[in-house]
Amino acid sequence: MSVATKPPAQNSLAHNQLPRYTTQLVLVASAAAGAGVSALWGGFSIVSFAVLSVLIFVIVNTVLSAVVEGRRKAVDKLVTSLVYTAFGLALVPLISVIWSVLDNGTARFSMDFLTTSMRNVTGLNDQEALEGAAPFIGGAYHAILGTFLITALATLISVPIGLLTSIYLVEYGRGRLARSITFFVDVMTGIPSIVAGLFAAALFAVLFGVGTRNGFAGAVALSVLMIPVVVRSSEEMLRIVPNELREAAYALGVPKWRTIVKVVVPTAISGIASGVTLAIARVVGETAPLIVTAGFTSSINTNPFSDWMMSLPAYVYSQALRPLSGSSPQPSFDRAWAAALTLILIVMLLNLVARLIARLFAPKTGR
Repeated sequence: MSVATKPPAQNSLAHNQLPRYTTQLVLVASAAAGAGVSALWGGFSIVSFAVLSVLIFVIVNTVLSAVVEGRRKAVDKLVTSLVYTAFGLALVPLISVIWSVLDNGTARFSMDFLTTSMRNVTGLNDQEALEGAAPFIGGAYHAILGTFLITALATLISVPIGLLTSIYLVEYGRGRLARSITFFVDVMTGIPSIVAGLFAAALFAVLFGVGTRNGFAGAVALSVLMIPVVVRSSEEMLRIVPNELREAAYALGVPKWRTIVKVVVPTAISGIASGVTLAIARVVGETAPLIVTAGFTSSINTNPFSDWMMSLPAYVYSQALRPLSGSSPQPSFDRAWAAALTLILIVMLLNLVARLIARLFAPKTGR
């Protein structure tokens, strides 16, 4: 009588497969080797350590997989390693910018900075502050207020034009006019921002005289940049609305305009609202158009239709390149970094608002 015996446990290498922890071990060993080679090769540095560690890991991991698992698995691991490496490289500039702004901007970022303007602040005040004879003064309240006013006006101009244009392209446009509008929208998407600023400056020079600069001119320049973004995002959202919804409304005898207002737009309102918010975030940091249209000022201006108006991008530009004190520029640099931090926080807040809008106004799919 034969007794069934349990087959002996086979090593994972017998199946031409590396253990699951191999990648982690290779990564740790590569990091150690990269640190050693970097230290021996001209002194340790973060850049050389990262480059050498990644290079050693990719080579060792691929070769080890090719020897044990075969060419197919080796190619798969090579491509996976390259994808993760590309992702890491893409994160380097973002992390570097955020770290630099946080490191330099927090020195002057305070409630006093957010609630005071630069009126009557001179280079003498900066010199006294560096010497410890007086506190640091001067903030970006006038620039923050100008940014909100100019951006709000640009939104009021761009959203109706962009939304109506996208509705025409999706619901009505079928001929040469629709193709021409699509072509010019694509062209406007890629124009440099300084061109939009020069267009607005030339338009206001013709209408109101040479040298006219105010917040409304800056809003017109930003709207030139916003309109194509709103058109494209709204058009894509309207196109994904199912045709069955339109046909059901038509079958009930609902006119086309009412179908668009009551069915199509409400269905796509989530994507449209988030697209508009992202368009605002795209233009809120534009510098060149506002320099040539809204100008610079150190005072608070609440009327965008009269006189020059400061904005956060122009504030950063003026403080960084034209410090109040030539011999003591550090306070101006600190203000520029703090304003840049404020601008980044505004853009991050707008992106969070876009995600919140997309979630709140998303169509309900459940019963």
